[in-house]
Order: sequence, then C-alpha cells, then structure tokens
Amino acid sequence: MSRAQSAVTTQAAAHASQYGLTLAEFGILEALYHRGPMLLGEVQKRILVSSGGITFLVDRLTAKGLVERRSCDYDRRARYAALTPKGTELVAEVFPSHALVIARAMSGIGTDEQTDVANQLRTLGRAAAALPLPGGREQDK
Repeated sequence: MSRAQSAVTTQAAAHASQYGLTLAEFGILEALYHRGPMLLGEVQKRILVSSGGITFLVDRLTAKGLVERRSCDYDRRARYAALTPKGTELVAEVFPSHALVIARAMSGIGTDEQTDVANQLRTLGRAAAALPLPGGREQDK
C-alpha cells in the first residue's frame, strides 16, 4: 500500500514541480479551486498537514501571489485562504494535465478496480480512525 502510494505521489510531485510548486502547495491550490475560500483549519484537514505546516505553506503561496488570507466575519481569530486571480489562472491551466498524470499513474489497474480500492481504503481508514490509540489516547479527527 505504501509503495503504491509513494509511486503515484512521485509522479504527481514531479508534475507539480514543473510549475514551481510542491505537491502540498498544489493540494492547497486545488482544494481552494474546487471548494472556494476555506478556513485554514479546513484546508489543513483536507490536505493532511499540521497547523504549523498549513501556515508555512499558505505563507509561501501568498508570497508567490497565488493565495490571499481573508478575515472571518464571525471569528477574529480565524482566517480564510482564497485563490487570487493569478492562483485561479494557474490552477485552471495546470489541473487538467495534473489529473492526466495521476490517471496515467493509476492505469496499472482498471477503473472498476480503482473504485473498489478507493472504497476499501475508505473503509479501512474509517475503521482505523475509530480505534483508540495505544496507551489510551484519543485520535485527532
């Protein structure tokens, strides 16, 4: 499972790097492109990085002029991340070819098998997330 994920990730990361982006940066741009402005915590959970990591990544994307931070009307502590026009233009250009790179990397199994694997991994992930951690600690959800 880990080797397959690593091989697909390597393909995706190589494609993102052609545009001066890390895979995590591209993940943020893609999430904002498809979902619209999101609270930083929501983006963090969607792309699976730490709270410090999301701040660092959004800072880098802001410096590149691709993302902007916006204040939250109902919580002064919360901040939204949103694509700038430059960020929207970049993702609109890059996403179609990125999807093709991932589809090519996944072509070792057919579409039906991909659906089956995705369903099985979702089931496995949910079951593992429901278990208590060794030592009696709770998992972050």
